[in-house]
Amino acid sequence: MYQRTEYEMTESDLEMLLDACKPVPVMMIGGMAPSSTLENANCAWTRLGARMGFDPRTVRPVPGKGQRFFSAVPSETKEAKAEREKREAEEKRQRDIVRLREEIAELQKKLAALTKEPSQ
Repeated sequence: MYQRTEYEMTESDLEMLLDACKPVPVMMIGGMAPSSTLENANCAWTRLGARMGFDPRTVRPVPGKGQRFFSAVPSETKEAKAEREKREAEEKRQRDIVRLREEIAELQKKLAALTKEPSQ
């Protein structure tokens, strides 16, 4: 997992986010409701995250700083994702090897006990 990083958005980014949060007058036509204010804000954070390289679901304000400052977890690049998946696959493979060796050892003990000639 990536460490949380502090970001600073531009004034125009902040304006775009604040505009997305404003309620808009709507007229429902055909029974279809328009996007909610929350959906609009989430879309704005998603666009900003894609542009600045962070996961928009992890955004938090930075206490003591202005509205333009926030922290978030950086997005995973394709290369970083491939490397992580490769590492996780190798870790799983090693765990499986250990587990199977333990199971084999246990089964060999059981087999030895079953094939042992009874005492006369």
